[in-house]
Amino acid sequence: MKEEYKVAGMTCASCAISIESYLKPQEGVIDVAVNYPNQSVTISYNENIIPLETIGNKVKEIGFKLILGTKEDTKKEFEALEEKRLATLKNKLIFAAIFSVPIFIMSMFLMGKIPYENWIMMALALPVLFYSGAEFYTIAWKRLKSFSTNMDTLVALSTGIAFLFSVFNTVNPQYFLSKGLVPHVYFESAVIIITLILLGRFFEEKAKSKTSSAIKKLMGLKPKKVTAIRNGEEKVISYDGILKGELIILKPGDKIPVDGKVKKGTSFIDESMISGEPIPVEKVKGSKVFAGTINQKGSLRIIATKIGDETLLSQIIRLVEEAQSSKPAIQKLADKIAGIFVPIVIGLAVVTFVLWYFLGPDPSITYALLTPITVLIIACPCALGLATPTALMVGIGKGAQQGILIKDAQALETAYKIDTLILDKTGTITEGKPKVTDIIWDKNTISTELEKVVFAIESESEHPIAEAIVAHLKTIDTESVPIDSFTSITGLGAEATFKNELYRIGNESLMVQKEITIPTELSTKANSLKSEAKTVVYVAHKNTVVGLIAVADKVKETTLAAIQKLQQMGVEIHMLTGDNEQTAKAIANKVGIKNYQANVMPADKGAFVKQLQAEGKVVAMAGDGINDSHALAQADVGIAMGSGTDIAMESAGITLMHSDLKQISKAIQLSKATMKTIKQNLFWAFIYNLIAIPIAAGALYPINGFLLNPMIAGAAMSMSSISVLSNSLRLKNKNIN
Repeated sequence: MKEEYKVAGMTCASCAISIESYLKPQEGVIDVAVNYPNQSVTISYNENIIPLETIGNKVKEIGFKLILGTKEDTKKEFEALEEKRLATLKNKLIFAAIFSVPIFIMSMFLMGKIPYENWIMMALALPVLFYSGAEFYTIAWKRLKSFSTNMDTLVALSTGIAFLFSVFNTVNPQYFLSKGLVPHVYFESAVIIITLILLGRFFEEKAKSKTSSAIKKLMGLKPKKVTAIRNGEEKVISYDGILKGELIILKPGDKIPVDGKVKKGTSFIDESMISGEPIPVEKVKGSKVFAGTINQKGSLRIIATKIGDETLLSQIIRLVEEAQSSKPAIQKLADKIAGIFVPIVIGLAVVTFVLWYFLGPDPSITYALLTPITVLIIACPCALGLATPTALMVGIGKGAQQGILIKDAQALETAYKIDTLILDKTGTITEGKPKVTDIIWDKNTISTELEKVVFAIESESEHPIAEAIVAHLKTIDTESVPIDSFTSITGLGAEATFKNELYRIGNESLMVQKEITIPTELSTKANSLKSEAKTVVYVAHKNTVVGLIAVADKVKETTLAAIQKLQQMGVEIHMLTGDNEQTAKAIANKVGIKNYQANVMPADKGAFVKQLQAEGKVVAMAGDGINDSHALAQADVGIAMGSGTDIAMESAGITLMHSDLKQISKAIQLSKATMKTIKQNLFWAFIYNLIAIPIAAGALYPINGFLLNPMIAGAAMSMSSISVLSNSLRLKNKNIN
């Protein structure tokens, strides 16, 4: 049997490794695959040998919870548990910070100036360790019982030993004083370590909690209630109660609940979630409609042909879920080496104790206690744990200053490796709104008079292109005139009379149908405009075309330069669009993109990303619509336009607030700078441990009698953290233009 279950309580990539390594050897378990980003585990097992409940108990033994039940129930329980966990983590962080700050101030600046200072610090440290940091100790204990370790083990050991040693010196300072040694305390080291690591976890958990937001918003495109015809009467029913073949009534503004076919009525429907195109599509009897799209101004009656999981919207939701869950876990170096580093440090501490106890000078027991504590304090994972998150936080902050919002740290870690970029057309390369680009009048025409007539006629029309024309004419202060009559001609245009003279405005098919003459000069110009991917509206007076109005989704002013810059950086660029071949070709040629595809459906975009990834390419996807959400989630780096839909932004790891493609090259440069800083931080953290641990163990004592004081070890540990923080802060001044 093979099933996927949600797992609550995972805090890092090593948690996933622990679950896998603990479950795989169990009798009856065939295979285990833990997906940390998706917080789930896929288990293949023989239920006759090991029941699911037993597997759940095994997971519980090492500190996690396997959520069992129906898919919907487990989803709700998991979300509730994660929300509760985030709230608890926030409270623990605030609590730890409140108590840690006075301890830090006392130990750093007021030492020896306050009566009973050690007792005060001990009292302040107790709630930090036993409330805020309790989870480190419980997890470390559970790992110890299962013979496994992670960074929690080292945090628990270093802070626990530092605290207990400090308590001993507070309660019984005479022990070390009698031996000529100062009874130092390390309460500040213990609490600051816990506070900083809780801070890093809080940011990680907060980012993780957003992964399902895109799914929730896609689900929100399904209406809760719909109006259906049953037994000849209109009845309001729930979304889940819709039957295949049922007649659904759609009013203006309604979300379409199912995939279906129009039986009666005419309207325009916003299908941007499918095609990405901003102009609503006209629907008449026999036209197909899709769930999640939005009815505009007309009323429709549709027959439900696909319901529930069969609809195109449900397919998009499923694809986004799969894409998000298929992302590889970020195996941070600090977590990767935990399985080796922690046992080595513990082993060194034990060996240090044994050597000093049996071979050390008198009082050997004192040295045997001090040196292992010094080793554990100096090996504290603070610098190692800060190396990645501090650089990421500074990088994320720097990006925000540049209008680059980074929701997912993984996106920042990956962006520097991008070698292939896929661009949506509408709203990404172009502005995403149809606008009038050209108005051409016949040389014998008085344009100001005709513009007033066009304004009056198009004001009566509900067509989206008419709205673009009216908006443009308003900007040039065109006045309307009172027309005598108005008639809309479905799918073609409109006609009206003004001062008893007939005017027609529409597409070329209307002109042909009405046998209207198109002068050669205007016909040539119309063909030229069409070749530039512009929609041409013909204006006819009596039986002759007297003017042309071109409407198009303009290319953003910065797009060409942005694409050239990315190409110079070695990034291969593709354009995918739901628009027609002619428009796609014209836009691609205009911005210098050789690789493009037209008439692309949402699922095709995601499939193309997968195809490129299978070829070994690191793929970024930039888009702004619901139709891009699957590809954004599937890509190694998803980049959403700030002017786009919430769903696109939730599916992506990076949002460009200015919707300017020039920011993509900046994001890549920022990623390079951030990763360089992380590598520098890790290098210094490891070098520090490599040099400091042998000295702490007493390696220099046989040579020159030098023995590192635990207080100095604590200070050195703090300095290593400060050096990591300082190096990360240098990133703030990095020029990424």
